[in-house]
Amino acid sequence: MNPILIGADLIAITALVFALFLPRHGRRDLIVAYLGVNVGVLAVASALATSTVSAGLGLGLFGVLSIIRLRSEELSNTEVAYYFAALALGLLGGLGSTNVPLVAALMGLLVAVFLIGDHPAVSRKTERQTMVLDRAYGDVTAARAHVERVLGTEVSTVSVVKTDLVNDTTTVEVRYTPATGARALAPAAEVTR
Repeated sequence: MNPILIGADLIAITALVFALFLPRHGRRDLIVAYLGVNVGVLAVASALATSTVSAGLGLGLFGVLSIIRLRSEELSNTEVAYYFAALALGLLGGLGSTNVPLVAALMGLLVAVFLIGDHPAVSRKTERQTMVLDRAYGDVTAARAHVERVLGTEVSTVSVVKTDLVNDTTTVEVRYTPATGARALAPAAEVTR
């Protein structure tokens, strides 16, 4: 157990959660999850690094717990990435490497990847919705045009999930960047069949 690495981990997870994740995504409900995963993994990895118990056993248990937690709530890919970063930082800090500069640099690299990769200038915020359209569309292009009119913005992807000819509906999965200001197309109130 290296107190310098534990301190570096606590600084890195604090920066990741409070300087990057919270201001960019605003999900306060995930703060305790990220901190808990990080400190939990840090504690277990530190304990396993100084014991005769197999590290694989402890890490396997955390892997199972992480999968169960991640499957119990729908999270975006970005939120899952923050989970894995919290996990990785805890492992780096807790495994007790003797090469402190290398581990600190890896922690810094991990935080820097999120600083750049999750920056609003690099990755624009996209939304995902499942929509039930009030018409059975046989043509994805026509369904896409209708969805764009309803949402008032350009849609990046439309995937038809189900076309119900009996009830005259189409269920689609839609990904789009929310419109702001002049980018907005026709308002939804003006949309007609």
